[in-house]
Amino acid sequence: MANRKTTTQSVGSLAARTLQSTTSSATAKTLAASALSQRSPSHQTGAKVEELASRVLDSSKYNAETKSLAGSVLSQSNKQR
Repeated sequence: MANRKTTTQSVGSLAARTLQSTTSSATAKTLAASALSQRSPSHQTGAKVEELASRVLDSSKYNAETKSLAGSVLSQSNKQR
């Protein structure tokens, strides 16, 4: 069953700022792109991005904004995986 959750406006804005930033990491930009693509309920997180988001949440290396993107992406993952 597909997940029908979508990215909130606040996370969407964070994701857009992250993608435009010259200082954001590649990891943050990957999560931001995934979050923005999930503004539509027909899209959900892929397995590779799920794994990346999980690693981000488990690490102390990433800032709160990157962890927020990771949490949003994981909340929209395929529940059967």
